[in-house]
Amino acid sequence: MTAVSSRDLPHPAREDIRLESVLHALSDPMRLRIVRELAADRDELSCSHFDLPVTKSTTTHHFRVLREAGVIRQTYRGTAKMNGLRRDDLDDLFPGLVDALLVAAARQSARLQGG
Repeated sequence: MTAVSSRDLPHPAREDIRLESVLHALSDPMRLRIVRELAADRDELSCSHFDLPVTKSTTTHHFRVLREAGVIRQTYRGTAKMNGLRRDDLDDLFPGLVDALLVAAARQSARLQGG
């Protein structure tokens, strides 16, 4: 992982993304929530878009874990840090994993909400 400038964030290359890192990153409910929102929107979203019930520093930590695992790509657009799901990379490396996780997370959410 290398960063080119102070505004560039380090990301693992596709070939360096590991299943155990992805699964660990997605094991946290807040990080899974971030990924679900990114998958639903299918576009980049700024960090400020996410209304998580945790502190700003904890939110920053969650984004860092997702980025370092190779689940999301973060880039600066002006002063905003934009986040995008690395869907192509994940689907290429682990076919069906993202879809299965999203379906399972939606079913769990519905079950926990009583519907």
